Amino acid sequence: MPTLVMKFGGTSVGSVERLEDVAERVVRAREAGNGVIVVVSAMGTTTDDLLVMASRITDLPDPRELDMLLTAGERISMSLLGIALNARGCRAASYTGSQAGIITDTRHGAAKITEIRPKRIVEALDAGTVVILAGFQGLSSDYEITTLGRGGSDLTAVAMAGAVGADVCEIYTDVDGVFTADPRIVPGARKVDMMGYDEMLELAAAGAKVLQTRSVEMARRHGVKIHVRSAFDDAPGTWVAERSEEEMEGVLISGIALDAEEAKVTIDDVPDRPGVAARIFKAIAAEGVNVDMIVQNVSHEDTTDLSFTAPRADLQRLRSALEPLTAEVGAERFTIDDDIAKVSLVGAGMKSHPGVAADMFDALAAEGINIEMISTSPIRVSCVIRRADGDRALQVVHERFRLDTPVA
Repeated sequence: MPTLVMKFGGTSVGSVERLEDVAERVVRAREAGNGVIVVVSAMGTTTDDLLVMASRITDLPDPRELDMLLTAGERISMSLLGIALNARGCRAASYTGSQAGIITDTRHGAAKITEIRPKRIVEALDAGTVVILAGFQGLSSDYEITTLGRGGSDLTAVAMAGAVGADVCEIYTDVDGVFTADPRIVPGARKVDMMGYDEMLELAAAGAKVLQTRSVEMARRHGVKIHVRSAFDDAPGTWVAERSEEEMEGVLISGIALDAEEAKVTIDDVPDRPGVAARIFKAIAAEGVNVDMIVQNVSHEDTTDLSFTAPRADLQRLRSALEPLTAEVGAERFTIDDDIAKVSLVGAGMKSHPGVAADMFDALAAEGINIEMISTSPIRVSCVIRRADGDRALQVVHERFRLDTPVA
């Protein structure tokens, strides 16, 4: 019997009525002869509401207790869906991440999955039971409840699909698939029918919020095919899978992403000698902060300026690391600019098409949009700009590359 993993996000399970719609879809999938695993997020804004409550008590909640709090949202969703399915005569059982055998490292808030022990899940599937999993959570090697970071339910779904050898992992969301740009900002954005892992990974890392970055990495590693589709109709969405070399050569631009949730950090007058940069970024990594773009200026009088981008959500932890570190390494000061955005152009065929970056820069210049930092890879060009220019930048770059035109 083929196994299907179905993941539903917060909007899809945002009310009892929507949970019942999900239950109907799951029943149809089960009646079609599939073994079904359903992964659910917390209902609507539950996670954000819980975070707000914690922040009213302290700016830096205890990480262990915060994980205990945040995992409550998914447990509510899974239990309600289990009730809805059983009420329809479809045998179902819900499991937390720890009950499902999702083992993580010990980092609270952004734990990494180290192992999945799916014995209990496989036994339930073999018995004909629909399995419902609470997304976003696991059990650490220290037997503590952990969370997998924002969008972690995507990771739960893909990881479990890989562990049980599922035929496909369906990610149900409030959009019809992956678009060439955010359709809420660019009305002419076009749905992409198929996208390679590498392109999707770059788009996710660049700020596209359709899939969590780590879930795409997991899918690529285990060869899990992902189908991103709407939770509100049965239309086909976007398939994310490995591209053949022939397919990659025929692709130029896959999409454009905007990330307005990053900040630019600049450390002035850093001593220009071996080991200093390593010391800085090791201290930042120890705080669990992911750094993206890094630019080091030309050395002047044995010092240099070092700039990088990091998530705005991590600024509190970043400050706690940089305040003592700046003096320790002999730098002058550090500043944080949280009024930036990053616009990124992604395409598997870009590396064999010269002039792509120049066209992007020209499109921004024609609109008077200044570029503050640039980062490139074989399939991505990213520019840091002012946040106020973000939406306009996305629109003009999308128009310059004619991404609203269907691919022949």
